Amino acid sequence: MARNEMVKPGDGHALPRYRWWQLFSRSLFHLYLPGERGAPETWSVDVRHGGDSDGEVRAQLYRDGVNQARSKLPAAFVVPGGTIEVAVSGFGLKRCHYVMHDGSERQLVPDPASAEGRRAHLKRTNPALSRAVGIASVIVLVVALVLGVPQLIQQITQLPLIAESVGTFTSPFHLPAWANISLLVATLVASTERALRLRYNGILDGGLFDGGD
Repeated sequence: MARNEMVKPGDGHALPRYRWWQLFSRSLFHLYLPGERGAPETWSVDVRHGGDSDGEVRAQLYRDGVNQARSKLPAAFVVPGGTIEVAVSGFGLKRCHYVMHDGSERQLVPDPASAEGRRAHLKRTNPALSRAVGIASVIVLVVALVLGVPQLIQQITQLPLIAESVGTFTSPFHLPAWANISLLVATLVASTERALRLRYNGILDGGLFDGGD
């Protein structure tokens, strides 16, 4: 997780309202904690996946809607009682958790207007459908690994330098172009669905290829 040196002071601006067109470009999570005098405080983490003006993806930390800090990702924000840890993958957030001093942790609550919040609402209101969607996502990713990885290895070993060094590999699967494109689209959808639930696996969710931290 990020070192505290990566965290920079905030400028005090107000937390912008979440807009419907930001569903797949912005993640917003909240943490409710008692303040120093016992009054409740809302700590919010806002991540714009398209990056800031310099193209860098950062997490912004707010307390009661006022900007307190910002950090490149992965981030570690010190808050009362512990630390908020934030990390991304190529498909969205893979971690946004409050880690307490005793080592216990819990995921922050997604804003109801966000895509993550709408996915959480589905889980609360229709757990059976939510479970089915989650299982379907895993199945799609497993199928993509089984069918896609051998084809990728074959293409890599056909490169002259690699072929001369280790020989070539012939994939047992040879899908037509339309099938590979469909599989790729289904994989992107499945990994995005899992990111909405902050589910991440280094193999299933493309950690070997997407550059996620």
